[in-house]
Amino acid sequence: MTIDALRTVGVALVAVVSLAACGSAHGSRVDLATPRFSHPTPITNPLFPISELTQVIQLGEEANQPLRVEVTLLPETRVFDWDGQRVETLVSQYVAYRGGRILEVAVDYYAQADDGAVWYFGEDVDNYRDGRVADHHGSWLAGRDGPPGMIMPAHPRTGDVYRPENIPGLVFEEVTVLEARGEMLRVEEHLMEGDIEHKEFSPGYGEFRALAPDEMLTVALAVPVDALGGPAPGALAELRRGATDVLQPSPDWAGLPAVAAASSRMWEPLAAGAPELLRAEMTTALAALTAAVDVRDLRAAHAAAMTVAQAGLDLQLRHQAPPQVDLQRLGLWARQVVVDAASGDGAAVSGDVAALETIWRRAHQAADPAGAGRVTDLLARLQAAAESGDLPAAARAAEGLSDL
Repeated sequence: MTIDALRTVGVALVAVVSLAACGSAHGSRVDLATPRFSHPTPITNPLFPISELTQVIQLGEEANQPLRVEVTLLPETRVFDWDGQRVETLVSQYVAYRGGRILEVAVDYYAQADDGAVWYFGEDVDNYRDGRVADHHGSWLAGRDGPPGMIMPAHPRTGDVYRPENIPGLVFEEVTVLEARGEMLRVEEHLMEGDIEHKEFSPGYGEFRALAPDEMLTVALAVPVDALGGPAPGALAELRRGATDVLQPSPDWAGLPAVAAASSRMWEPLAAGAPELLRAEMTTALAALTAAVDVRDLRAAHAAAMTVAQAGLDLQLRHQAPPQVDLQRLGLWARQVVVDAASGDGAAVSGDVAALETIWRRAHQAADPAGAGRVTDLLARLQAAAESGDLPAAARAAEGLSDL
């Protein structure tokens, strides 16, 4: 089933999930037996295929602001000592942006038990406020703080109950399977704060949709499952170049109407083949770009251009490996540093630098050694400039990173 078909099914089932949640009763716990881990890193559970998904882009809304999430499998593992076992886990990076600004970075650890269930060994969390780490709320590690938690049963059935997080006084999450049939698994999650979330899982994608009172998040694209192969359409690079023309501290306003018009024309033949959420995001952003250029609204033009460039790079994931696309994301966020530095927004610059460092962690293996050394040096300069509030120095380092 294609990603757009899954999304259509999910929309039709939202009401069903909500109604089922109203009448659901706690079933039987399926996570009470001690798991054994002989081969923990090949995660073959189709409803949580973390070892097979190199990068997932999720789009939605939280607190009436655009929400963007990037989930990336990192090229590393981590070993945990628990219950007399040394368990090697996969390492996954979760990055959330709200309103275009970094909100949370979490590094998650997963392993598959011998029976096929997937277990969660914790997370290292950085929560951001005004571009800087505010706290690490939600962090926990198996063995240090308590036991791991089951995050997906081997063969989930309606009524199953399990706890992905269960560290008293620190983290808690209990899941009840509302329906397990066909190609979608629907669950209800009860969180420690008393909040309730509904989630849908699909084979090949894992978590496909999350619904909460003030949040909705849906998979827009996942690779390699949605990859097309072959070279990326040249128009995607042209769209990004047009967005970069706008993403300047003092853009050439006289020439921008032509840039916006050309971008819209280039998008038209690509739109029909794009995944639904990315198609909608790009179309909306191009319309916003045209409107902002018409009235010379610099802030709105910058925001729209950033969205156009991001959506174009997301679509490029269908043709290029995530680390290669992430290297191009570095250039995009470097341009954002220059724009924010020029506007005197130190908090935004700090957040931009955090985004750059987060992307570099997952992309460094795609750079040649000489280039990697230069990126690391420029990022160190950027970090120092942001921490000291030297915005001109931050802009200079970002210009060098953008050129590189």
